[in-house]
Amino acid sequence: MTKNIMWSVAFTAVAILLQSTLLSHLAIYHAVPDLALGILVFSSYFNGVMTGQLTGFFSGLIIDFLSAAPLGLNTLVRTIVGALSGLIKGIFVFDEIFLPMLLCGMATVLKAVILLLLHILFGESIRAYPIREPLFWVELALNTFIAPFLFALLRRFNALFVKKREI
Repeated sequence: MTKNIMWSVAFTAVAILLQSTLLSHLAIYHAVPDLALGILVFSSYFNGVMTGQLTGFFSGLIIDFLSAAPLGLNTLVRTIVGALSGLIKGIFVFDEIFLPMLLCGMATVLKAVILLLLHILFGESIRAYPIREPLFWVELALNTFIAPFLFALLRRFNALFVKKREI
């Protein structure tokens, strides 16, 4: 399990750097696909709740240190998303197209809902997605569209991400 978490966090760190450098120049309405969220969902779905929580915690911590958000905000959001994504492990038969789209789309919506609830509780210090503006909808579309490609890429590194099944 430790190896899976370390590799997931390492891939997430690379995805965060890719998002903030290269993909930020290709943004549509200031929205870029959240590759780190997709990696978290992939790792959580195939490894379960504990791996999802820990991967979400450490990847959120990296994002918190690299962003101007309050320390712990992304850690909390990603830990919750990772835990809930891990709960789905084994419930659905893995489909290479529609399940990744559904999982990443729902994770994006969950992230927005959590940020909205935190915005309501803590006010302007927590920035929520403006639901009426295109930013949320474009990010949701990008995350949903890129999910099958991201999952296909990550499946090529299955030995690093997915723990071996016990017989």
